[in-house]
Amino acid sequence: MTTSKNSSTFNNIIKTDATLAALPLRILAGIIFAAHGAQKLFAWFGGYGLEGTGQWMDSIGMSPGFFMALLAGSAEFFGGLLLIIGLLTRPSAFVLAITMIVAILSVHIGNGLFLATNGYEFGLSLLAITLALLVQGGGKYSVDHKLSK
Repeated sequence: MTTSKNSSTFNNIIKTDATLAALPLRILAGIIFAAHGAQKLFAWFGGYGLEGTGQWMDSIGMSPGFFMALLAGSAEFFGGLLLIIGLLTRPSAFVLAITMIVAILSVHIGNGLFLATNGYEFGLSLLAITLALLVQGGGKYSVDHKLSK
């Protein structure tokens, strides 16, 4: 009984429609998230790595900064990779949506909407994408779709 219940729960998590709508959302948002996470974790693409990002997070009151940088960087990097392949799309999208809400409220909200003033429009766009993926799932060309068959 427990095995079938666990299997049913897993199937509900990965269940997705066989549409193509999620594909560009997953791939493009996944690349953006993975790149931003790589900046925080590994100092790639001009990022500051865990030490620098952690110091900045401490400076804005998100303490302990190193741990917060590790959480945000891991969510973005690994969540982005999972979105790209479409594995555990809904849980990944959920974690990334929470990450975007935190970024918007803790960093960008006081700067207005527009990106030119370090506003929240980019974070809001990524939040919209993650919410769409949370509702829809990974779509036809995802690992989730293959596993759910």
